[in-house]
Amino acid sequence: MLKKIATDKAPAAIGPYSQAIVAGDTLYSSGQIALDPATGNVVGETIVEQAEQVMKNLGAVLAEAGADYSKVVKTTCFLADMGDFAAFNEVYGKYFTDKPARSCVAVKTLPKNVLCEVEVIAYIG
Repeated sequence: MLKKIATDKAPAAIGPYSQAIVAGDTLYSSGQIALDPATGNVVGETIVEQAEQVMKNLGAVLAEAGADYSKVVKTTCFLADMGDFAAFNEVYGKYFTDKPARSCVAVKTLPKNVLCEVEVIAYIG
């Protein structure tokens, strides 16, 4: 059975998808970008500011599913500029202290021209 996860503490989906889906004991999140959940506006202009908002949004989705960052087993990170890798890692490392598996790739463009996007897979059993 699939369960949709939705919280107003993270931005609403800007397309035909869910914030996250739980299948069995596993949560699969959609990518989170640096949007303010209340306004839908992009938060921050720097990679540090945007990464902080992304992590807050991910935390809200995880919490809605009864999980937290310690339950994350895999992340996929998308950066608009690989030159932001070190600064992004500084923010990322504050949240993912258990060091889940990760992929990080540079992409040409992200939704709303943000600088980063992160999705997670978490064990919630």
